[in-house]
Amino acid sequence: MKDIGLNNNCMLKESNLLSIQVALIALTLMAASCKTPVIAQAKKDGFIRIFDGKTLKGWEGDPHYWRVENGNLTGEITADKLLKSNTFVIWRGGAPTDFELKLEYRISVDGNSGINYRSEQLTEPPYALRGYQADIDGKNRYTGQNYEERGRTTLAYRGQKVTVNSPEDPTALVRDNVKNNAWTHTVLEGSLGNIDSLRTHIKVDDWNECHLIVKGNRLQHYINGVLMSDVTDNDTINRKMGGLIGVQVHVGPPMKVEYRNILLKQQ
Repeated sequence: MKDIGLNNNCMLKESNLLSIQVALIALTLMAASCKTPVIAQAKKDGFIRIFDGKTLKGWEGDPHYWRVENGNLTGEITADKLLKSNTFVIWRGGAPTDFELKLEYRISVDGNSGINYRSEQLTEPPYALRGYQADIDGKNRYTGQNYEERGRTTLAYRGQKVTVNSPEDPTALVRDNVKNNAWTHTVLEGSLGNIDSLRTHIKVDDWNECHLIVKGNRLQHYINGVLMSDVTDNDTINRKMGGLIGVQVHVGPPMKVEYRNILLKQQ
């Protein structure tokens, strides 16, 4: 009887230990399940976060103008640090070809900025990019249009669906095919809405959502879910099919622009 009692005590302890282990596993699974929807959603959508909201890890720019503040990628020009040329903070994680980019931005009323993509970095001036740009400004005169920085200039104004063609003379300089700050070899294919009516969808001095869909030679810019410009680039001489991503602070008066929740999905 004495031995049986000892065996029962051992079995009871083992049973209690097993129950504790099962409970710990259950708690671990429950904790993991709380995170699963976010992780699963990220995998399902295919988007990855390319700005951590804490540091400039993976990005490179002039620290006089770029920093992380309140979880936002922040560019600022102050009265004592005016710019002589546009400057970018550049994502160093690759040179995407076909992709979607989603982010939120807020810009001061006097601000001028933009999101460059399929771009190349110049040697001078420092942190300068040449390439497609989803234009952004505080007064929303240009926001949503497709502007090629240091290249063919305006490809599509807000509200335009266009086809961009090559110049007739392939040896001509790019600037010889630009007039009134716009590429002269574009064909207007349709309207996405009145330029001023579309402006009403864009908030002033508040957070807006920007979504770029870049696939092949088609480039679409959305602001707050509304298609603002749609470019099909058939200019095989000057178009780019891949390159750097960066965001800009533009020469001009003191300004501030902030970016957050920067998500990228590559095709």
